[in-house]
Amino acid sequence: MQPSAGQDLPHTRTHPAHWLATGVAVAAVIGVAVLTRPAGASATDAGSGPDAAAAHYPVNCGGGPVDVVARASGDIEGDGRPDTVAVVRCHTDFGTPPSGVYVLSAGTSPGAPPRVVATLVDPARKLSVQDLAVTGRTVSATLLGYSSDTVPRCCPDLRRQFDWDWRDGRFNAVPGPHAGSV
Repeated sequence: MQPSAGQDLPHTRTHPAHWLATGVAVAAVIGVAVLTRPAGASATDAGSGPDAAAAHYPVNCGGGPVDVVARASGDIEGDGRPDTVAVVRCHTDFGTPPSGVYVLSAGTSPGAPPRVVATLVDPARKLSVQDLAVTGRTVSATLLGYSSDTVPRCCPDLRRQFDWDWRDGRFNAVPGPHAGSV
């Protein structure tokens, strides 16, 4: 880049007022995001459903611990009791092991751990999960995968949005558009 031969144009110089206005705008956006909830969100979204950390998951980690990497709660079945949806994977200090997505209900007796009542994504599918949400009777997530074994595990090259709707006593998968699907 060559330095200009003359003075800077007036619109290229910043002033303290510009930085102040930018800071106020960024703070306002963050504040609105923190204070608002998505449509359909309920008080149980804050985590009043079954404790995902206390559940026992059908995941084989070779004796190692299972990490709960995301959770969302809501009255998915419409029975007045909150459920929790948890994204779990085997613990690792590096890399991204495959994730599982499980729906939890309260334990069968007081003090009993929550129980897994549905598996939405089995870790055997070798997928990662992002953007978990519960809205009304629908669970939503973005699934990330790999088109072949030659794709590095750090960099999934397939992406697809999924919704699981609770209807007729079971979850029905509703995949998003097919482009770049998993």
